[in-house]
Amino acid sequence: MTGSPRGDHAVAGRRTSSLGGPGVPLARHARARRRRWPSIPVAAALVAVFVLGSSASVTAAVTGLAPEVPPPAVAGPEASEPPAPLSALIAPATAAPTPPPLAPVPATDLPVVEQQVAGQDLCTDPAVVAALAAQDEATVIAAFGGVAPFREAIVAGTAPCLRLDDPTLSWVVVNKTRPFAPIDWAPGSVVFPEGVRNLGEGALAPDAAAALTAMVSAAAAAGVGEIGLQSAYRSYTTQQTSYGVQVADRGVEGADLVSARPGHSEHQSGLAADVVPCANGSCGTLDGLAVTPQGAWVAEHAWEFGWIVRYQEGRTDVTGYAPEPWHLRYVGPEIAAAMREGGYTTLEEFFGLPAAPTYAPAG
Repeated sequence: MTGSPRGDHAVAGRRTSSLGGPGVPLARHARARRRRWPSIPVAAALVAVFVLGSSASVTAAVTGLAPEVPPPAVAGPEASEPPAPLSALIAPATAAPTPPPLAPVPATDLPVVEQQVAGQDLCTDPAVVAALAAQDEATVIAAFGGVAPFREAIVAGTAPCLRLDDPTLSWVVVNKTRPFAPIDWAPGSVVFPEGVRNLGEGALAPDAAAALTAMVSAAAAAGVGEIGLQSAYRSYTTQQTSYGVQVADRGVEGADLVSARPGHSEHQSGLAADVVPCANGSCGTLDGLAVTPQGAWVAEHAWEFGWIVRYQEGRTDVTGYAPEPWHLRYVGPEIAAAMREGGYTTLEEFFGLPAAPTYAPAG
């Protein structure tokens, strides 16, 4: 505060204080107050040392900061010794003792952790088991997380339930090295596709038949013309006859390029369809399909309905057959779309199977 302290009086031209009595100069009164109350630095030192809990440090702090205040007497033999510095009163920090090294655990004592394979786990999932039994392929693929992980599980061999030799499933692979088992296997049922001109009493597995109906209808709606069905399901016995005709006409080597031996034909699965172009009430030939609007449309859009062109130009080294733009194979919309997106032209490549250009030696 500024100005005169409350209680100050003026006496005979000299300023006096009520605290020091009349006539006592303010300077002398101030010195008296310094003797009674320590200065702020001294007080701070006292508080700090009090926290440290040392009477000797009080002496040192007070002696160093306020020499006009005599230090308290120290009784005992230490009286003649100088006060210990503050740093000496603080116990130095000591590092924690280093723990002894852990003894190695014998390998036989380690817990055994069984590696789990996602594909194998899913194969035991009741929902997947039920979907496979019901041939609900979309549910199976979805359970594996989509076509990409589904395919990866097959290629890696980590999902034994995803069999490529099961002819009841649309992803079955039949070729010159992968015959049906048993060799004369036949589908449980086949149906005629509705709304499709049928030139050879061809029937298909129910899903394939519905997909062909949808494709033929879409082609007509697009204005490319009518597509007819030349040939579809053939039994083992029927294929014996068909293959025999080709051998008689071309010889075994020539026949093997254009016709499958009995038990190795995709037609036996009920999932293959040979299609032809039709116009003005009549239909053309298999060989003529490629140069028609229908043939161009099929090559571009068949995958949208779950079909692929199975034997394509330049892939004889993998499939073992000459190009057949008319031979469509139903694999389901998910796999057909994945093959299209990934640029795969054969099922062998898509599923990581070896090429099958020739039949295995009889043995």
